Amino acid sequence: MPHFIIECSQNILQQRTPEEIINVVYEAADATGLFAPNDIKVRLKPYEYYRLGDQKEDFLHVFGYIMEGRSTEQKAELSKQICTQLTGLFADISFLSVNINDFEKATYCNKALINPENKDNNRHFGL
Repeated sequence: MPHFIIECSQNILQQRTPEEIINVVYEAADATGLFAPNDIKVRLKPYEYYRLGDQKEDFLHVFGYIMEGRSTEQKAELSKQICTQLTGLFADISFLSVNINDFEKATYCNKALINPENKDNNRHFGL
């Protein structure tokens, strides 16, 4: 936790490498101080087929999923920081956007939480 999924047009990868894009999102999220660096996960999914309205050529959107408990202001700042850093890489992109959604703690599960030795329900148990 958190998870950042970057969806983009395939042609974006002709401008920057996947590693550059992933690292910008990771570093922006880390710089907020909201997360432990080892918890941040970033993935990139390029699309070959898409339609973007009239005469638009490319897009990049970041879906952020974080554990509930951060304020609206913190989530807005996180979104703004990621968007700002990506705009530095892609000044001429047709569409660049970010949105942050909360995981509900009550419905979240991972393998640490189902470990019988994890008596404290620590979602980082054993990591």
